[in-house]
Amino acid sequence: MTDDAGGDDTESDDAGIGDAESDDDDPHSSDQTDTDDEGPSLTRSAVYDAIEAAGRPVLTATTVAQHTDHTQASAADALDRLAETGEVARVDTASDPVVYYPESWGDLAERERLVVFPDRREVVADMPTQYTRAGLAQFAHLVDSTRTDPGTRGYLYEIRPEDIWAAPFDDLDRLLARVRSVLPRRVPSLEEWIGEQWKRANQFVLDTHEDGYVVLRAEREELMGNVARQKLDDTHLRAPISDTESWVNADAVGAIKRTLYEAGYPVRDDRDLDSGEPLAVTLQTELRDYQREWVDRFLEQQSGVLVAPPGSGKTVAALGVLAAVGGETLILVPSRELAGQWHAELQRHTDLADDQIGEYHGGTKEIRPVTITTYQTAGMDRHRSLFDSREWGLLVFDECHRLPSDVFRRTADLQSRHRLGTTASAVREDDREEEIFTLIGPPLGTDWGALFDAGHVVEPEVEIRYVPWRDDDAENEWVAADRREKRQLAATNPAKVDAVRRLREEHADARTLVFVDYLDQGRELEASLGVPFVSGETRHHERDRLFEAFRQGRQESLIVSRIADEGLDLPNAELAIVASGLGGSRRQGTQRAGRTMRPSGTALVYVLATRGTSEEEFARHRMQHLSSKGVRVRERTVE
Repeated sequence: MTDDAGGDDTESDDAGIGDAESDDDDPHSSDQTDTDDEGPSLTRSAVYDAIEAAGRPVLTATTVAQHTDHTQASAADALDRLAETGEVARVDTASDPVVYYPESWGDLAERERLVVFPDRREVVADMPTQYTRAGLAQFAHLVDSTRTDPGTRGYLYEIRPEDIWAAPFDDLDRLLARVRSVLPRRVPSLEEWIGEQWKRANQFVLDTHEDGYVVLRAEREELMGNVARQKLDDTHLRAPISDTESWVNADAVGAIKRTLYEAGYPVRDDRDLDSGEPLAVTLQTELRDYQREWVDRFLEQQSGVLVAPPGSGKTVAALGVLAAVGGETLILVPSRELAGQWHAELQRHTDLADDQIGEYHGGTKEIRPVTITTYQTAGMDRHRSLFDSREWGLLVFDECHRLPSDVFRRTADLQSRHRLGTTASAVREDDREEEIFTLIGPPLGTDWGALFDAGHVVEPEVEIRYVPWRDDDAENEWVAADRREKRQLAATNPAKVDAVRRLREEHADARTLVFVDYLDQGRELEASLGVPFVSGETRHHERDRLFEAFRQGRQESLIVSRIADEGLDLPNAELAIVASGLGGSRRQGTQRAGRTMRPSGTALVYVLATRGTSEEEFARHRMQHLSSKGVRVRERTVE
């Protein structure tokens, strides 16, 4: 078989345990302090908290008063109102006070709980709602998820300095407001640390001197002397200007950003960037409100990374940026297919003439006011001088998670231009995702949960299906294999062919993409299902024909290799089946799920993992990144 080359600390006093009501816009907004004409209200969530705090299965009004802000009388009234609506049960006894208990004990066990560990800056979320997961993703990093029964998984989040530096908020107050809306209660020590990190991210600034050269400014003298001038050398800084200012070598801006970031001081870039040769462009498509917000934020910052789910319109928003900047533009993409796709989008959404758009790759060599090239081509010495000599006003890095890898990052030295990155996921398995933001700019995107809730993008239904071996012979072959062979045998388990067939039968009318990582498996599925297989070996013109037929509805299903993981616009996909590829990256899982995301319709994703093998853990690990974005992931074992 051939790989497809296509393409335990004690909880402090500040720690809190709480839960979220999933039917509220803000799950932590319901509280005992709300009042109405009948007196203070009491949420079912607060009743559950009181039960846990009291350590008793039933409550009296006196017990509730002890653990809430209620008096005994107001607690009794509030409990009676809950009893009338059926949210708690009420029992009158002859000799004892009236007692109350949950109508459903399962509700008490199956609810969200958050535990905060301020000293470790960790949050443990047990059965978090979509709102909570999406909110945590804006200021915390998902470390792991526990292995429990389907639908009852817990999550461990860590709040790291880089998460605060890259948080998508305009000011500290908005960031803290989001933190308070997600966590069960205020944690002063954690908020103080977050404030310190936010301030740390603004202590070094690059700006342009009135005479035109670049200056690095530090907020304090000791930062310039003990940090910048210790970490940077003569290749970075040309000369001191004052105790807090240094003259910068303009060619070393990218290296300065990386060096100070690694030292724990992200640099704010306020330079006057080149506008390049002017280019009059009109966007002929109306932007959605959130896309307009993305464009406005970019114009304020002059650079940044648009992080948003597939199907949310990142390309159209990027064209909005292009029109707003009004300068000649170089667009860098990972593949020739994406170059052609960008060319078509430029023709569709702008008033640019055909002779103003060029592609520079492979057999096509056109330098035009708007030029689309591949990272590979732009990084080659024999081509790079052509790109450097043009006065580009805007650089667009599509699928910019590719940028930090050594072969592509050479294109990031063009630091003097406006820079826009686009990606569905900035995650990299080499832990160098922070370079995306240092080389291009800060994140600009809207959190996934907000786009799901607003109905702009369909939230995919993701299910991991654990598939048994087809027979004892297949399992025995896996048992006897070495580690590498085990992984491939599990990925290409013959039982997955039947599993794919059953899923297609269950969703007979759905436009379907089946993802594989192995050529032999793709060919086997092609022969068994009668569905075309598109891989890196497929000729470019045949790929284009099949993808266009899928877009137009003439082709209902395709089997695809890794070449469909990034950027390809296949908006009619309603069903995605991941037959293999679980050993890939978290980003790959996001991209494949994202092939079904679009503004309307249904979005189903099935991930097939061979039961009892490492694929089980790979599946959970890869899908947890989607969970951190607010996507619901369920599991099912196939008998």
